[in-house]
Amino acid sequence: MSNRKPTVIDMFSGCGGLSRGFMDAGYEVLLGVDNEAIALKTFKENHGQSEVLQADLFDPATILEMKRIVGNKTVDLIVGGPPCQGFSLTGTRDADDKRNTLFKSMIEAAKVFDPQAFVLENVPGFATLYKGKAKDEIIKEFSKLGYTVNFEVLYAPDYGVPQIRRRIFFVGIKGETRFNFPEPTHFPHEYVTCGDAISDLQDREAELGKEIDVYVNEPLSDYQKVMRAKTSVLYNHVGTRHTDHVKEVISQVPEGGNHKDLPPGVGDSRKFNEAWTRYHSKKPSKTIDTGHRNHFHYKYDRVPTVRENARLQTFADDFVFYGTKTQQYRQVGNAVPPLLGYHIAKKLKSYLKIEQVVR
Repeated sequence: MSNRKPTVIDMFSGCGGLSRGFMDAGYEVLLGVDNEAIALKTFKENHGQSEVLQADLFDPATILEMKRIVGNKTVDLIVGGPPCQGFSLTGTRDADDKRNTLFKSMIEAAKVFDPQAFVLENVPGFATLYKGKAKDEIIKEFSKLGYTVNFEVLYAPDYGVPQIRRRIFFVGIKGETRFNFPEPTHFPHEYVTCGDAISDLQDREAELGKEIDVYVNEPLSDYQKVMRAKTSVLYNHVGTRHTDHVKEVISQVPEGGNHKDLPPGVGDSRKFNEAWTRYHSKKPSKTIDTGHRNHFHYKYDRVPTVRENARLQTFADDFVFYGTKTQQYRQVGNAVPPLLGYHIAKKLKSYLKIEQVVR
């Protein structure tokens, strides 16, 4: 007799950062659902035996197709991070943006699969914008289905993520039990820094490198040892060819600085908040976004590579990204850090009742 692994469906999966965290915590990922084919290729290659479904989650038929793929398997958990453009600080904050209602498909999926729990992730603004309408609806609709819902904003560096990122997580448990979020694992003086995360990766200034490459340096931190533990091959560490003008501007930005630190008249083409931001080797990075034009390496005069951004998002080096470089950057930036998912997954296990299997 042994316990089977708890099972997960990942909706709005992208490349699957959240569910990879659950997989690393000992869950079986059954299915990833998204509308972007290349993100699903990345998902499929990095999630064991998981199936994928490219579909529009606005379409009610998608839930039925998910049911067909999963078949008679038990679904213990549904996780997802619905698109957040309408709630995000960088989005347009349009109250009528139809993407703001995509979380409803997770409610519909819960009606069909009747999981023991769900995890819904979004930007913190999700709880407050439009007078908390979406937050209230999530709590009300899942409560109707018998879930006790709790939510909290988690600060990624508190959980060992070398990146300043705040995200709200809603966790619902079927029945009367209220989920208690995991306690922080790191305090400010212990935060994992950019240097801890990426200082072992070669400079990519003289040559751009290849999608499949080799490590040149030994790991220089405990974090790097963990990231490199399952691979001897270096993937997705390809540099970007900048113009001489861009390199000249970057070279004048001090470590941890941005456009405000440039001399008058320099870098005037970009003057918004995050423009010309250089990371600091002794601090976590700024929030990784889907673009790759405004943040620069703390030491080298270039944007971070996909692998460097992936490290700052806590994707281990054996997690390989597919597609064009722009598509890879987008997959990394859209993801939930797997390590955040892992800590929630580990805590959630004690709330799930997993029947024993006779082998």
